[in-house]
Amino acid sequence: MQLGTRWVTGSEPPASVPAVLRPAIAEVEGRGLAGHWTLTWLEGRAIAELDAGWEVIQSATGDVVSRPFED
Repeated sequence: MQLGTRWVTGSEPPASVPAVLRPAIAEVEGRGLAGHWTLTWLEGRAIAELDAGWEVIQSATGDVVSRPFED
């Protein structure tokens, strides 16, 4: 089991945020969005969710995708 973490946009992501997600997180923040990120894990893959309505996920194939939340 892996525990998640939270951090504020514009600050350095915690060490537990995988390096592969960091460029996509920076790209989302570059859109001028503000809020808090939450890092969670699903089936061993990292998911970073921004409470402003975006998520950065690592797919089963290892690709990183940033997208608005799906309802």
